[in-house]
Amino acid sequence: MGLTIGIDVGGTKILGGVVDESGEVLATARTDTPRQGGTVLTQAIADIAKELLGKHEADSIGVSAAGFVSSDRKTMLATPNIADWNGVNLDYELTTLIGLPVIIENDANAAAWGEAKFGAGRNQAHMMMLTVGTGIGGGIVVNGALYRGAFGIAAEFGHIRVVPDGHLCGCGARGCFEQYASGNALLRHAREAISASPEIARNLLSRGDGTVAGLTGSAITDAARDGDPVALAAFTTTGHWLGAGIASLSVILDPACVVIGGGVIDAGEILLKPTREALERTMPFAGKHPYPQIIAAQLGNKAGLVGVADLARL
Repeated sequence: MGLTIGIDVGGTKILGGVVDESGEVLATARTDTPRQGGTVLTQAIADIAKELLGKHEADSIGVSAAGFVSSDRKTMLATPNIADWNGVNLDYELTTLIGLPVIIENDANAAAWGEAKFGAGRNQAHMMMLTVGTGIGGGIVVNGALYRGAFGIAAEFGHIRVVPDGHLCGCGARGCFEQYASGNALLRHAREAISASPEIARNLLSRGDGTVAGLTGSAITDAARDGDPVALAAFTTTGHWLGAGIASLSVILDPACVVIGGGVIDAGEILLKPTREALERTMPFAGKHPYPQIIAAQLGNKAGLVGVADLARL
């Protein structure tokens, strides 16, 4: 097959691109994500596809979005942050609107496949990816193939329970992994550190509006790069939880490498170093078997687009 189109649906934007067999993005188009969801969002995706088809011929289209996707990659079963998309057969609706074959994929699965084929996980037959942003998503590659599970919802790592009766999660359960190791968790850890030591938090707070509520993840990252002790402590705590979670996942999946993507990875080694240290501290049967490499993603915000475009040609 030749060119395909990948379209990644995010919370604020829809990003589409024409992708060749080597993973190179030849053209892009984007628009804001309609808050109404439903048919308005479906039409917006079709419009992006048609705009790109006006520049390049393509054989098929892949669409990635957060949520549970059916194992046949046709139906969006449930979407936590998109209105009126639950149970929608997007394959049928988009094929009707666009006139080309369409596949649907979970956004973290798509990003994992992009990194496996063209990014940090190249040449790794057994790879795991965690997308660490507002929450935690995941993807699994086993024997060079994307693993989706019996019903298409595998690798929802963020909703493994790590603390009995812990923080309430948006999924309805308590103590989920993403409540302790995500971007939102980083903010919580920073706020808790500020409350414990307000006298040393002036520098960090000055990077926002001066209030704890006004603190942002990017401000914490910038402060950590400058050596701020409160920001560094927040990353150390987040890395502890992330590494411990990866250790538990590793004895189930035994990946050769774990790729960390998502917005929090902008911090680079500030996050990765404590994550690796926690992995070594908490790994079952420590020192008696090889550990997976923990590495940063390489494709950035185009991983999902590139991955789902490639999946559309399989």
